[in-house]
Amino acid sequence: MLDADSLIPKAAMYLRLILIPSLITLAVTILRLIGELRHWSGKWFSSDTGGTTPYGVAWVVGITWLAALFGAYFAVQLTRAQRKPSSLVKATIFSALGIFIFLSYRYVVEYLAVSLNLRFPHYLIFIWLLWGLAGGLQYFAWPELFKTLLLYAYAARIPVAIIMFFAMLGHWGTHYDYVGMRIPLWGLPRFLWLAFFPQLAGWISFTVTLGSAAGVVVLLLKKLIGLPSRNNLDRIDLGAVN
Repeated sequence: MLDADSLIPKAAMYLRLILIPSLITLAVTILRLIGELRHWSGKWFSSDTGGTTPYGVAWVVGITWLAALFGAYFAVQLTRAQRKPSSLVKATIFSALGIFIFLSYRYVVEYLAVSLNLRFPHYLIFIWLLWGLAGGLQYFAWPELFKTLLLYAYAARIPVAIIMFFAMLGHWGTHYDYVGMRIPLWGLPRFLWLAFFPQLAGWISFTVTLGSAAGVVVLLLKKLIGLPSRNNLDRIDLGAVN
């Protein structure tokens, strides 16, 4: 049974692990916002809303791909702290299932939208549910990495949701307020459907799924290359938590 004495140090462990990645992610978010507001190079600071599929190079000055980078980083740190998944095979299977869902969700949503006669924005609910399923499966892949990525995802996406609120309110002309896109939503519903729920539900699951996949790949590469495991003397201290 968990009590306050065990929860506090465990929370501190995760917070220490995500602190620097979260600050880097926030810096990238601010840089992207400033670049768009000041109309810097459209090649690097495009105001187009790209979605999950990267194109051009503007995605480099964005935070979506950082999920993979920091997922790999978290995996390395957790492994060094002896917090590996109980089974690499199980971790690989659930990670692959998550990626499969992200690669195929469009077909499922299109089928449901036609079958149920769903129109925008209501079919977005099924997208978020499928993304949530993909993200939730990652708990069974590697629980410690899942928890770390979940905290990191909220640290990364809450600032974006706040920026989008003010961008939509002030019509800033950035990708944060969907400039140039004719979307039949206004006011609070526009923010909820296009910012709040996507950022704090959909993109959370995306971050967890992509980060988990990257973390599992790190373990697979380590096993394939045959890198020696660190012994207890080299163990990184992420907090004395049982």
